[in-house]
Amino acid sequence: MLVLGIFIFWFSVRDVSFSELIGDIKRLQWGWLLVAFLSMFFSLFFEAAVVKALLHKETMTLRWRDALRIPFIEQLFNGITPFSSGGQPAQLFAMLQSGADAGRATSVLLMKFVVYQSMIVVNFIFALTTGFHYVADKMQVLSLLFVLGFVVHLCVIVALLMVMYWYNFTKKTVKFFFKPFKKFSKTDRYEKLEVKIDEKIDNFYEESLRLKKDGRLLLKISCLTLVQLFFYYVIPYFILLGLGISGVNFWMIVTMHILIVMVISLFPIPGGSGGAEYSFSTIFSSFITNSSKLILAMILWRIITYYFGMFLGMVALVVKPQKMKKG
Repeated sequence: MLVLGIFIFWFSVRDVSFSELIGDIKRLQWGWLLVAFLSMFFSLFFEAAVVKALLHKETMTLRWRDALRIPFIEQLFNGITPFSSGGQPAQLFAMLQSGADAGRATSVLLMKFVVYQSMIVVNFIFALTTGFHYVADKMQVLSLLFVLGFVVHLCVIVALLMVMYWYNFTKKTVKFFFKPFKKFSKTDRYEKLEVKIDEKIDNFYEESLRLKKDGRLLLKISCLTLVQLFFYYVIPYFILLGLGISGVNFWMIVTMHILIVMVISLFPIPGGSGGAEYSFSTIFSSFITNSSKLILAMILWRIITYYFGMFLGMVALVVKPQKMKKG
Protein backbone atom coordinates (compact mmCIF):
# COMPACT_ATOMS: atom_id res chain seq x y z
CA MET A 1 0.00 0.00 0.00
CA LEU A 2 2.93 2.34 0.65
CA VAL A 3 4.35 1.62 -2.80
CA LEU A 4 0.93 2.18 -4.39
CA GLY A 5 0.55 5.43 -2.44
CA ILE A 6 3.94 6.71 -3.60
CA PHE A 7 3.02 5.90 -7.20
CA ILE A 8 -0.30 7.77 -6.88
CA PHE A 9 1.44 10.79 -5.34
CA TRP A 10 4.03 10.78 -8.16
CA PHE A 11 1.30 10.45 -10.78
CA SER A 12 -0.57 13.39 -9.20
CA VAL A 13 2.41 15.79 -9.16
CA ARG A 14 3.84 14.87 -12.58
CA ASP A 15 2.30 17.93 -14.28
CA VAL A 16 2.86 20.33 -11.36
CA SER A 17 5.81 22.71 -11.26
CA PHE A 18 8.33 21.24 -8.82
CA SER A 19 9.64 24.66 -7.76
CA GLU A 20 6.09 25.87 -7.12
CA LEU A 21 5.35 22.76 -5.04
CA ILE A 22 8.51 23.26 -2.96
CA GLY A 23 7.52 26.91 -2.45
CA ASP A 24 4.09 25.87 -1.17
CA ILE A 25 5.71 23.39 1.22
CA LYS A 26 8.00 26.12 2.58
CA ARG A 27 5.01 28.42 3.14
CA LEU A 28 3.02 25.80 5.06
CA GLN A 29 1.69 26.92 8.44
CA TRP A 30 2.81 23.96 10.48
CA GLY A 31 0.76 24.91 13.53
CA TRP A 32 -2.49 24.23 11.66
CA LEU A 33 -1.10 20.95 10.31
CA LEU A 34 -0.27 19.93 13.87
CA VAL A 35 -3.91 20.62 14.75
CA ALA A 36 -4.94 18.37 11.83
CA PHE A 37 -2.75 15.54 13.15
CA LEU A 38 -4.17 16.07 16.65
CA SER A 39 -7.70 15.90 15.22
CA MET A 40 -6.91 12.49 13.76
CA PHE A 41 -5.43 11.37 17.07
CA PHE A 42 -8.47 12.62 19.02
CA SER A 43 -10.73 10.76 16.60
CA LEU A 44 -8.93 7.53 17.48
CA PHE A 45 -8.91 8.52 21.17
CA PHE A 46 -12.71 8.80 21.26
CA GLU A 47 -13.02 5.47 19.45
CA ALA A 48 -10.87 3.98 22.21
CA ALA A 49 -13.21 5.62 24.73
CA VAL A 50 -16.14 3.76 23.11
CA VAL A 51 -14.30 0.43 23.48
CA LYS A 52 -13.36 1.24 27.07
CA ALA A 53 -16.97 2.18 27.95
CA LEU A 54 -18.35 -1.02 26.42
CA LEU A 55 -15.78 -3.22 28.14
CA HIS A 56 -16.43 -1.46 31.45
CA LYS A 57 -20.08 -2.47 31.04
CA GLU A 58 -18.78 -6.03 30.83
CA THR A 59 -17.06 -5.51 34.24
CA MET A 60 -13.64 -5.37 32.56
CA THR A 61 -11.24 -2.48 33.19
CA LEU A 62 -8.92 -1.71 30.27
CA ARG A 63 -5.99 0.70 30.63
CA TRP A 64 -6.05 3.75 28.34
CA ARG A 65 -2.80 2.70 26.65
CA ASP A 66 -4.26 -0.67 25.74
CA ALA A 67 -7.62 0.86 24.81
CA LEU A 68 -5.86 3.16 22.31
CA ARG A 69 -4.01 0.15 20.93
CA ILE A 70 -7.30 -1.33 19.63
CA PRO A 71 -8.31 1.49 17.18
CA PHE A 72 -4.65 1.89 16.14
CA ILE A 73 -4.47 -1.76 15.10
CA GLU A 74 -7.87 -1.42 13.45
CA GLN A 75 -6.50 1.48 11.35
CA LEU A 76 -3.62 -0.68 10.13
CA PHE A 77 -5.76 -3.64 9.07
CA ASN A 78 -8.52 -1.43 7.64
CA GLY A 79 -5.85 0.20 5.50
CA ILE A 80 -4.38 -2.98 4.03
CA THR A 81 -7.55 -5.02 3.34
CA PRO A 82 -10.29 -4.57 0.68
CA PHE A 83 -13.43 -2.75 1.93
CA SER A 84 -11.65 -2.36 5.32
CA SER A 85 -12.66 -5.97 6.05
CA GLY A 86 -9.65 -6.70 8.28
CA GLY A 87 -10.43 -4.09 10.93
CA GLN A 88 -13.01 -6.12 12.87
CA PRO A 89 -10.94 -9.34 13.21
CA ALA A 90 -7.88 -7.23 14.11
CA GLN A 91 -9.78 -5.48 16.92
CA LEU A 92 -10.95 -8.85 18.23
CA PHE A 93 -7.35 -10.11 18.16
CA ALA A 94 -6.16 -7.03 20.09
CA MET A 95 -8.91 -7.42 22.71
CA LEU A 96 -8.12 -11.12 23.19
CA GLN A 97 -4.47 -10.15 23.72
CA SER A 98 -5.64 -7.85 26.51
CA GLY A 99 -7.39 -10.76 28.23
CA ALA A 100 -10.98 -10.20 27.10
CA ASP A 101 -13.27 -13.20 26.82
CA ALA A 102 -13.88 -14.04 23.14
CA GLY A 103 -17.67 -13.98 23.46
CA ARG A 104 -17.75 -10.68 25.36
CA ALA A 105 -15.21 -9.11 22.99
CA THR A 106 -17.35 -10.11 20.03
CA SER A 107 -20.43 -8.57 21.65
CA VAL A 108 -18.54 -5.32 22.26
CA LEU A 109 -17.50 -5.17 18.60
CA LEU A 110 -21.07 -5.88 17.47
CA MET A 111 -22.48 -3.04 19.59
CA LYS A 112 -19.70 -0.71 18.47
CA PHE A 113 -20.36 -1.58 14.82
CA VAL A 114 -24.12 -0.94 15.10
CA VAL A 115 -23.64 2.48 16.70
CA TYR A 116 -20.87 3.47 14.29
CA GLN A 117 -22.91 2.57 11.21
CA SER A 118 -25.90 4.45 12.62
CA MET A 119 -23.87 7.61 13.23
CA ILE A 120 -22.33 7.34 9.74
CA VAL A 121 -25.82 7.38 8.24
CA VAL A 122 -26.88 10.30 10.48
CA ASN A 123 -23.86 12.33 9.37
CA PHE A 124 -24.42 11.45 5.74
CA ILE A 125 -28.07 12.55 5.88
CA PHE A 126 -26.80 15.87 7.24
CA ALA A 127 -24.29 16.09 4.38
CA LEU A 128 -26.91 15.23 1.75
CA THR A 129 -29.34 17.88 2.98
CA THR A 130 -26.72 20.64 3.25
CA GLY A 131 -24.22 20.00 0.46
CA PHE A 132 -25.50 17.50 -2.08
CA HIS A 133 -26.95 20.23 -4.35
CA TYR A 134 -23.44 21.66 -4.68
CA VAL A 135 -22.01 18.29 -5.73
CA ALA A 136 -24.93 17.38 -8.01
CA ASP A 137 -24.58 20.64 -9.96
CA LYS A 138 -20.83 20.36 -10.56
CA MET A 139 -19.88 16.67 -10.29
CA GLN A 140 -22.63 14.43 -11.62
CA VAL A 141 -20.53 11.24 -11.67
CA LEU A 142 -19.49 11.63 -8.03
CA SER A 143 -23.05 12.51 -7.01
CA LEU A 144 -24.16 9.07 -8.23
CA LEU A 145 -21.44 7.46 -6.10
CA PHE A 146 -22.59 9.47 -3.08
CA VAL A 147 -26.14 8.18 -3.50
CA LEU A 148 -24.88 4.61 -4.00
CA GLY A 149 -22.73 4.88 -0.85
CA PHE A 150 -25.69 6.13 1.13
CA VAL A 151 -27.90 3.28 -0.13
CA VAL A 152 -25.26 0.67 0.84
CA HIS A 153 -24.86 2.02 4.38
CA LEU A 154 -28.61 2.45 4.76
CA CYS A 155 -29.16 -1.18 3.73
CA VAL A 156 -26.67 -2.27 6.39
CA ILE A 157 -28.55 -0.31 9.05
CA VAL A 158 -31.94 -1.63 7.88
CA ALA A 159 -30.61 -5.21 8.01
CA LEU A 160 -29.29 -4.67 11.54
CA LEU A 161 -32.56 -3.11 12.69
CA MET A 162 -34.52 -6.00 11.18
CA VAL A 163 -32.49 -8.45 13.24
CA MET A 164 -33.04 -6.30 16.35
CA TYR A 165 -36.81 -5.83 15.97
CA TRP A 166 -38.07 -8.48 13.50
CA TYR A 167 -35.90 -11.44 14.44
CA ASN A 168 -38.08 -14.34 13.18
CA PHE A 169 -39.03 -12.57 9.96
CA THR A 170 -35.37 -11.75 9.27
CA LYS A 171 -34.25 -15.36 9.74
CA LYS A 172 -36.93 -16.59 7.36
CA THR A 173 -36.03 -13.90 4.79
CA VAL A 174 -32.31 -14.75 4.93
CA LYS A 175 -33.05 -18.46 4.48
CA PHE A 176 -35.33 -17.70 1.54
CA PHE A 177 -32.67 -15.68 -0.33
CA PHE A 178 -29.97 -18.14 0.69
CA LYS A 179 -31.70 -21.20 -0.82
CA PRO A 180 -30.61 -20.61 -4.47
CA PHE A 181 -26.97 -21.07 -3.40
CA LYS A 182 -27.76 -24.68 -2.53
CA LYS A 183 -27.73 -25.54 -6.23
CA PHE A 184 -24.14 -24.31 -6.64
CA SER A 185 -22.52 -25.86 -3.56
CA LYS A 186 -22.16 -29.24 -1.88
CA THR A 187 -24.84 -30.22 0.62
CA ASP A 188 -22.51 -30.48 3.63
CA ARG A 189 -20.85 -27.14 2.82
CA TYR A 190 -24.25 -25.47 2.39
CA GLU A 191 -25.51 -26.85 5.72
CA LYS A 192 -22.38 -25.70 7.57
CA LEU A 193 -22.70 -22.22 6.09
CA GLU A 194 -26.41 -22.11 6.97
CA VAL A 195 -25.63 -23.04 10.59
CA LYS A 196 -22.89 -20.39 10.73
CA ILE A 197 -25.23 -17.67 9.42
CA ASP A 198 -27.93 -18.71 11.92
CA GLU A 199 -25.39 -18.49 14.75
CA LYS A 200 -24.31 -14.99 13.70
CA ILE A 201 -27.91 -13.78 13.51
CA ASP A 202 -28.66 -15.35 16.92
CA ASN A 203 -25.56 -13.79 18.52
CA PHE A 204 -26.35 -10.39 17.12
CA TYR A 205 -29.96 -10.60 18.29
CA GLU A 206 -28.90 -11.55 21.83
CA GLU A 207 -26.44 -8.66 21.99
CA SER A 208 -28.98 -6.23 20.55
CA LEU A 209 -31.37 -7.11 23.40
CA ARG A 210 -28.66 -6.23 25.92
CA LEU A 211 -27.92 -3.00 24.08
CA LYS A 212 -31.58 -1.93 24.00
CA LYS A 213 -31.92 -2.52 27.75
CA ASP A 214 -29.15 -0.04 28.60
CA GLY A 215 -30.31 3.25 27.07
CA ARG A 216 -27.79 5.31 29.03
CA LEU A 217 -24.84 3.32 27.66
CA LEU A 218 -26.29 3.49 24.15
CA LEU A 219 -26.61 7.28 24.38
CA LYS A 220 -23.08 7.57 25.78
CA ILE A 221 -21.36 5.58 23.04
CA SER A 222 -23.49 7.31 20.37
CA CYS A 223 -22.28 10.72 21.60
CA LEU A 224 -18.69 9.50 21.79
CA THR A 225 -18.95 8.16 18.23
CA LEU A 226 -20.34 11.47 16.97
CA VAL A 227 -17.41 13.30 18.57
CA GLN A 228 -15.03 10.74 17.05
CA LEU A 229 -16.45 11.36 13.57
CA PHE A 230 -16.48 15.13 14.06
CA PHE A 231 -12.73 15.22 14.75
CA TYR A 232 -12.17 13.10 11.66
CA TYR A 233 -14.38 15.19 9.38
CA VAL A 234 -12.79 18.55 10.32
CA ILE A 235 -9.26 17.53 9.25
CA PRO A 236 -9.46 19.03 5.69
CA TYR A 237 -10.46 22.41 7.16
CA PHE A 238 -7.22 22.59 9.17
CA ILE A 239 -5.24 21.45 6.13
CA LEU A 240 -6.67 24.35 4.12
CA LEU A 241 -5.72 26.76 6.92
CA GLY A 242 -2.24 25.23 6.91
CA LEU A 243 -1.99 26.04 3.20
CA GLY A 244 -2.91 29.65 3.92
CA ILE A 245 -6.41 29.34 2.45
CA SER A 246 -8.86 31.29 4.61
CA GLY A 247 -12.43 32.46 4.25
CA VAL A 248 -13.80 29.00 3.44
CA ASN A 249 -17.08 27.84 4.93
CA PHE A 250 -16.32 25.49 7.82
CA TRP A 251 -19.52 23.42 7.53
CA MET A 252 -19.22 23.14 3.77
CA ILE A 253 -15.70 21.66 4.13
CA VAL A 254 -16.97 19.22 6.77
CA THR A 255 -19.92 18.28 4.54
CA MET A 256 -17.66 17.65 1.54
CA HIS A 257 -15.40 15.43 3.64
CA ILE A 258 -18.40 13.38 4.86
CA LEU A 259 -19.35 12.78 1.23
CA ILE A 260 -15.77 11.82 0.28
CA VAL A 261 -15.56 9.27 3.11
CA MET A 262 -18.81 7.72 1.91
CA VAL A 263 -17.42 7.34 -1.62
CA ILE A 264 -14.15 5.80 -0.40
CA SER A 265 -16.08 2.96 1.26
CA LEU A 266 -17.29 1.82 -2.19
CA PHE A 267 -13.82 1.20 -3.66
CA PRO A 268 -12.60 -2.41 -3.19
CA ILE A 269 -8.92 -1.42 -3.23
CA PRO A 270 -7.49 -1.20 0.32
CA GLY A 271 -7.81 2.33 1.64
CA GLY A 272 -9.82 3.28 -1.44
CA SER A 273 -6.47 4.14 -3.05
CA GLY A 274 -6.88 6.02 -6.29
CA GLY A 275 -10.56 6.72 -5.73
CA ALA A 276 -9.89 8.61 -2.50
CA GLU A 277 -7.29 10.90 -4.10
CA TYR A 278 -9.46 11.50 -7.16
CA SER A 279 -12.55 12.31 -5.06
CA PHE A 280 -10.66 14.74 -2.85
CA SER A 281 -9.00 16.53 -5.78
CA THR A 282 -12.28 16.78 -7.69
CA ILE A 283 -14.37 18.11 -4.81
CA PHE A 284 -11.82 20.50 -3.30
CA SER A 285 -10.76 21.96 -6.66
CA SER A 286 -13.53 24.53 -6.13
CA PHE A 287 -11.95 25.65 -2.85
CA ILE A 288 -8.30 25.45 -3.98
CA THR A 289 -7.76 26.99 -7.41
CA ASN A 290 -3.96 26.64 -7.37
CA SER A 291 -3.07 23.20 -8.79
CA SER A 292 0.10 22.68 -6.72
CA LYS A 293 -1.72 23.61 -3.49
CA LEU A 294 -4.57 21.26 -4.41
CA ILE A 295 -2.18 18.33 -4.91
CA LEU A 296 -0.29 19.21 -1.72
CA ALA A 297 -3.59 19.37 0.21
CA MET A 298 -4.54 15.94 -1.14
CA ILE A 299 -1.17 14.43 -0.15
CA LEU A 300 -1.34 15.94 3.35
CA TRP A 301 -4.91 14.68 3.75
CA ARG A 302 -3.94 11.11 2.81
CA ILE A 303 -0.90 11.17 5.09
CA ILE A 304 -2.96 12.34 8.06
CA THR A 305 -6.15 10.30 7.56
CA TYR A 306 -4.64 7.11 6.14
CA TYR A 307 -0.90 6.59 6.57
CA PHE A 308 -0.66 8.20 10.03
CA GLY A 309 -3.15 5.67 11.43
CA MET A 310 -1.40 2.79 9.68
CA PHE A 311 1.98 3.70 11.20
CA LEU A 312 0.39 4.03 14.65
CA GLY A 313 -1.06 0.55 14.07
CA MET A 314 2.35 -0.86 13.17
CA VAL A 315 3.73 0.44 16.46
CA ALA A 316 0.71 -0.73 18.47
CA LEU A 317 0.92 -4.21 16.97
CA VAL A 318 4.34 -4.86 18.55
CA VAL A 319 3.46 -3.31 21.93
CA LYS A 320 2.59 -6.01 24.44
CA PRO A 321 -0.65 -5.16 26.31
CA GLN A 322 -1.32 -5.78 29.99
CA LYS A 323 -4.09 -8.16 30.92
CA MET A 324 -7.25 -6.22 31.83
CA LYS A 325 -8.68 -6.40 35.33
CA LYS A 326 -12.02 -8.11 35.82
CA GLY A 327 -14.49 -6.91 38.45
